[in-house]
Amino acid sequence: METIVFATHNQNKLNEIKSILKERFNVVGLTEIGCTEEIPENGATIAENAAIRARFVYEKYNLNCFADDTGLEVDALNGEPGVFSARYAGEPTDSVKNMEKLLFKLKNNSNRKARFRTVIVYVENGISTFSEGVVEGNITESKKGEKGFGYDPIFKPDGYKVTFAEMGSEEKNKISHRAKATQFFLQFLDNK
Repeated sequence: METIVFATHNQNKLNEIKSILKERFNVVGLTEIGCTEEIPENGATIAENAAIRARFVYEKYNLNCFADDTGLEVDALNGEPGVFSARYAGEPTDSVKNMEKLLFKLKNNSNRKARFRTVIVYVENGISTFSEGVVEGNITESKKGEKGFGYDPIFKPDGYKVTFAEMGSEEKNKISHRAKATQFFLQFLDNK
């Protein structure tokens, strides 16, 4: 089974991707290859951030690597938090504070339309390939559910009565933005 590196220290994201790719690849994270440094994320878009991380690992460790970046885009806030989703409430990253800030900014706003967007960038032999997944939904008025991570407790995908944090991981992994981007990524791998 081929081993590929997922450029993340985030164990939640690593577990989610491993569960999606488990039959096809041995996915290892940054810790497993001995990369302990934080890779800068100074891109202007989520695609640029993913490309920066994947290229960093490829160039430093000479390993084929993929990285993802995800942004939550809220229509009523002109796409915020977008590329700043992880650090929306400042440093250090804090999901609870991020959600509180977002809910405060949407207070009394009836337009709750939002989407999660994930971009995966895969660097193999120096060549970058991009895959994208989007899931449309709405921001809830309050946090609901204990599962998931990030903004999952306040994001209800279209066609569902529950937030991502109220879904089991198996159900979420079938419809999520990361799952969709990963499926496009797999199609690329299968066709190369």
